[in-house]
Amino acid sequence: MKDMNDRIRCAGLEEKITAAEDAALLIEDGMTVAVSGFTPSGCPKAVTAELARQVRDGERDVHISILSGASTGGEIDTALSEAGVITHRAPYITSSSMRRAVNSGECAYQDVHLGEMAQNVRYGQYKKPDIAIIEACVITENGGLVPTTAIGCAQTYAAVADKVIVELNLAQPAALEGFHDIYTTADPPDRRPIPLTKPGERIGATAIPCGPDKIAAVVITDQPDKPRPFAQPDEKSRAIAGNIVRFLMSERDAGRMSADRVPLQSGVGSVANAVLEGLADSDFEHLSFYSEVMQDAVLTLLDSGKADFCSATSLSLSGDALSGLLARLDEYKGKIVLRDSEVSNNPEVIRRLGVIAMNTAVEADIYGNVNSSHMMGTKIYNGIGGSGDYARGASVSIFMTASTAKDGKISSIVPCVTHVDHTEHDVDVIVTEQGLADLRGLSPKERALCIIRNCSHPDYRALLLDYFDRACTECGEVQTPMLLDECFSFHRRFRETGSMLQEAAAEGE
Repeated sequence: MKDMNDRIRCAGLEEKITAAEDAALLIEDGMTVAVSGFTPSGCPKAVTAELARQVRDGERDVHISILSGASTGGEIDTALSEAGVITHRAPYITSSSMRRAVNSGECAYQDVHLGEMAQNVRYGQYKKPDIAIIEACVITENGGLVPTTAIGCAQTYAAVADKVIVELNLAQPAALEGFHDIYTTADPPDRRPIPLTKPGERIGATAIPCGPDKIAAVVITDQPDKPRPFAQPDEKSRAIAGNIVRFLMSERDAGRMSADRVPLQSGVGSVANAVLEGLADSDFEHLSFYSEVMQDAVLTLLDSGKADFCSATSLSLSGDALSGLLARLDEYKGKIVLRDSEVSNNPEVIRRLGVIAMNTAVEADIYGNVNSSHMMGTKIYNGIGGSGDYARGASVSIFMTASTAKDGKISSIVPCVTHVDHTEHDVDVIVTEQGLADLRGLSPKERALCIIRNCSHPDYRALLLDYFDRACTECGEVQTPMLLDECFSFHRRFRETGSMLQEAAAEGE
C-alpha cells in the first residue's frame, strides 16, 4: 500500500487499517449504525455495501437501525434495504428501494427536521449508536477526522458512538482540509447562541474531534461520490423560476428583504436549480447562500462573480460540476464553507441572517398549508428534509410546485392538503408556473382567493372556486371555511379513477 503519511497523520493508526469485509464484521445484529454524509455526498461507500453482500449471500443474518444526516448513497440505503438489513431508519430518504421498504412496513421510519437530528440523538431519543461510519480525506495528528464533501451529523455521531469506523477515501482530495467549519453546540441548560452573523464567518475547527482510541478500524477506499443526476429544467421549471426572480426583484425595489443583501437558501432539484439559473440572468450582484446543499447553479454563480460566498453542509453537485470543483479547490478557498447540519439548518442562525428560503412542495392547499413529504397523505416520498428548518426561520419562506402532477390528472393546489408539513404560519409565498401568491398579511379567505386565482391550473380553477364559494356559504362568517366532508374529494377522485377531472366531469361539475 502506498505511503499514507499525508493522509493518516496520527501515529499508530496504520495498524488499524482493515479490509472492508473485516470491518463489516464489527456490525452485529441489533446494532444502531450512524453514518456521515448528506445526500450521496460524503457518505461511506465500502463497509455498508460489504455488509449488504454478506447478508445477501447468506453468510450472516444482521438487522440494524441506520441514522444519517439526510439521504445517503446507494451503498447504504439501497444496498441495505434490498438485502433486508434495515429495520429502523431516520431522518430522510431518497432511495426508491428504501421508500418501498418503508411504505410496505418492512422498515420503521421517522421523519424529522434535519436541523434537529443531531441534538435528538444526543438527547437520547434514539438508541445510542454502537458504531459510526465516517468518510474522511485526512486523519489529523490527534485523531481528528477531516470530512469530505459533506458533514451532516458526523460530528455528533463520532462523539456519541461507542466505536468509529473511518473510511479514508483517497478519491476525495486531501486539499478539502480547511473547507469545513466544525462547531460544537452544547445542550441545554448550557447552550449558548451560535456566534455566526455572516455566511462567510468561521466559528469552529477544520476537523471532527474523535481520537485514536475510539477508532476501531480504518478502511482505505478509492470511490468518488455518485451524485444523482439533475433533470434539465423544463418549461414549467423555467416559468416558476421566472416568477420567483421577478418577485425577488420586486422585493428589492420595494425596499424590503433583498437577495443581494441577505443570504438565499434553495432546496434540491431541477426546479430549485432553475431558480438559481434565473438569478444568473438577473441584475442581482454579490449574492450569498446559507443553505444545506450547494447545487450546480451556485457554483456557476460563484464562477461568474454574481455570488460571493456559499455556506452549506453538502456539495450536492452533478458529477461534472463536482469533478470540476475538486480539481480547482484552491480557487474556492474563502468562497465555500461546509458546516455540520446542526448549524447550517439552525433556525436561530437562519432568522438572524434573514435568509430567503425557497423549497419545493408536493401540494399546497388554498389556505397556505404545504405537504412536502407524502403522496396521497399515506405514502412517504422522501421526507420533510430541511425545508421546515428554513421555513420557520426565514425572513421570506417560499414554496414552489408545478400546478399539476401526473400529466395534468391531479391538481397540486387542493382544498386541503392530505399531510401537513408546513402550516400556513410558516408559508409566505406559493409559486407555480401559473403565477405567484404573496400571502403575507392576508387572512385565510384572502389567501384562498389569492392562491386559487394566481397559482392553480386553469383546468382546476373553477372547481376550487366552486368549493370555496360553497364553503363560505355553508360555514357562514367563520375564520377558515372548510367543508370537512368534501375537502379530500380531489384526492379521492384521483385515487379511484386516476384523474380528478374525469370524475368531476362525470358529476357534471
